[in-house]
Amino acid sequence: MVTVISLGGSIVAPDNVDVEFLKKFVGLIRSFIEADSNRQFIFVVGGGAPARHYQKAYREILGGNVNDDEADWVGIMATRLNAQLVRALMSEWCAQDVVTNPMEAPQLTGNVLTAAGWKPGFSTDFDAVLLAEKFEADMVINLSNIEKVFTADPKTDPSAKPIDKITWADFRIIVGDEWVPGKNVPFDPIASRHAQKIGLKVICAGGRDLDNLAKILRGEDFAGTEIY
Repeated sequence: MVTVISLGGSIVAPDNVDVEFLKKFVGLIRSFIEADSNRQFIFVVGGGAPARHYQKAYREILGGNVNDDEADWVGIMATRLNAQLVRALMSEWCAQDVVTNPMEAPQLTGNVLTAAGWKPGFSTDFDAVLLAEKFEADMVINLSNIEKVFTADPKTDPSAKPIDKITWADFRIIVGDEWVPGKNVPFDPIASRHAQKIGLKVICAGGRDLDNLAKILRGEDFAGTEIY
C-alpha cells in the first residue's frame, strides 16, 4: 500500500525549520511502518519560507523585470533542500535519492521515497499527483497550514465557509486554471486539472494536527476537505 503525502513547506519550514513538528512527524510514520512493514510512503515536500524569502528577494531586486521561470527555479531549489532534510530524517527507511523528476521516479526499494520540485510551471502538488498516478495510489493527502478548503479566502471574505466535500469541477472554479510561482491556493490549479482527469481523490488537511493525520491514514473520520 503506497500513500502519497504532499507535505507543505509551510509545515516543514514556516519560518525556520520546525524541529519539534518534524520529530513528531517522523515518530508517527515510524509507528505505521512498525505496525505494517509493507506500508510505503511517498513524501513530496514544498519550499516553505526559504522559497518565499528567496523569491521575494528576486522580485524586489529586479522590480518589474521578473521572469516567472527564474522565480520558479528559486522555489524549486528550496523544495529540494527541505526534501533532502526529510529524506535524511527517514534514511533508515529511505536509501534512495530525492526524486526531482516524477516521470523518472524509481520503484520503491524501502518504505519511504521523498520527492521535491521538478521544473518551472509545476508545483509540488502536481508532482504528488504524477507520483500517485505512477504508483497507483488511490489518493493524495495534502498537508498545509489550512485545515479545510473554503468557498473563498477567509482572510479577505468574511462570508467564506468551510467545505467537507467538493467535486473537482466546483473546486477548480475556486482556484482557477493558472499557476503562478508562490500562488497561495489549497491545491495547485494545474495539479487539480490532472487529478480530475485521472479520477484521483485528494484530501486537504491541517498538517500540524498529527492525530488527525493518523485518522486519515487509518481510514477513520477526519477533519479536512475531500476533493473527488
